Amino acid sequence: MSLKIIGTGLGRTGTYSLKLALEHLGFGKCFHMTELFQHPEKVKYFIQAEKGEQVNWDELFNGYQSAVDYPAARYFRQLYEYYPDAKFIHTLRDPDEWYESALHTIFMARNPDLRKFTQFALRFPFSTVVRKRFKVFMYNRKLMDLEFGKKFE
Repeated sequence: MSLKIIGTGLGRTGTYSLKLALEHLGFGKCFHMTELFQHPEKVKYFIQAEKGEQVNWDELFNGYQSAVDYPAARYFRQLYEYYPDAKFIHTLRDPDEWYESALHTIFMARNPDLRKFTQFALRFPFSTVVRKRFKVFMYNRKLMDLEFGKKFE
């Protein structure tokens, strides 16, 4: 099964609503960053893509007919080459509103406060789920650094 729709918008531009809408309209499951946290083993494909290596996109998106949000949106050029018949949807938001929203959500996740970091550290040795998602967390930090720089203010 190949992707039919690919979203190219940044997170916080309505990508989760777009995911839900595509699923409601009958496009089956839609891959979104939330899916990556549910299936952390799939992060290896995005690490390959970031390195410029050959990616088995069909294997990554097996069971999905669409993909929106990051990390898929970052690789829209590779996805366009691989899925030339797919339709692309680009979501936008007022830049100032986007920044305020991103600052309090995705940027905050990159730099958790001491309380959240401590909770994570205490669960890490005992939770297989947390340990599996750690690779996704580290990849996500690198992705944000590459996309936005290392300083978020």
